[in-house]
Amino acid sequence: MSSSTTSPGLAEALAAGTVVLDGGLSNQLESAGHDLSDELWSARLLAERPEAVADAHLAYFTAGADVAITASYQATFEGFARRGTGRAEAARLLALSVDLAREAARRARAAGAARPLWVAASVGPYGAMLADGSEYRGRYGLGVDELERFHRPRMEVLAAAAPDVLALETVPDAEEAAALLRAVRGLGVPAWLSYTVDGRHTRAGQPLEEAFAQAADVDEIIAVGVNCCAPRDVEYAARVAARVTGKPVVVYPNSGETWDARARAWRGRSTFGAEQVRGWRDAGARLVGGCCRVGPQGIASIAQAL
Repeated sequence: MSSSTTSPGLAEALAAGTVVLDGGLSNQLESAGHDLSDELWSARLLAERPEAVADAHLAYFTAGADVAITASYQATFEGFARRGTGRAEAARLLALSVDLAREAARRARAAGAARPLWVAASVGPYGAMLADGSEYRGRYGLGVDELERFHRPRMEVLAAAAPDVLALETVPDAEEAAALLRAVRGLGVPAWLSYTVDGRHTRAGQPLEEAFAQAADVDEIIAVGVNCCAPRDVEYAARVAARVTGKPVVVYPNSGETWDARARAWRGRSTFGAEQVRGWRDAGARLVGGCCRVGPQGIASIAQAL
């Protein structure tokens, strides 16, 4: 059952206008006092503090987000297994990530939110499971078939939990995108595909024209774009994605700070500003939000700007 059963589907909403995404889930959880210094990151709280995850989603809905992205980015069967969690329990936690976001939507509506609210089930890259920063490099040494076998089982579990959309996000490598585009077929849930980029290339070094083109004829993909990148890289990528695919564009960059994987800390200063948002919209962006280090205040400013 959709989280917005009386509302138009997300694809229809994108055809009609702009939709606001949430911001970084991990930074919202950390700001609430939760320790995420763990390989499972925010996914650990699915087992230990699920109510905290729902509260974080609610904070973004309250700030003006129309879409909540679930805490399943780093939730994989392999990652849970390293913590001694069996497949059945891991599958339950993956499904719970969708239920928690849906619960936050119900709470937001009960508090007076009258607009449509959607749930996007996060499917992070293979590198997120490794927890070593390799999602910012790609080139894992695995082929498309191997990556598809990694992604498909948890995508099936997430799809069965009936989110409104799957967020195939922070993809560093066009080869991994090819695997995800194969894995999403037949699941019965639409998806967006979002690369993490550096300038005019994927993190693995492929030209964005080639990377985006893979999604152009995939019916399940309702939006293509970028996330977890510097704000300065968004507008060029959005224009290329719109031109190459003809699909609505999704953009949700980081604050502009840089992640130090070795120190597991953010460096530098924020370059994210709501004044950039209209330029992204003019470039074709229809799903707009923030990623790491962009909190409810940033999302509120985006909602106001749009």
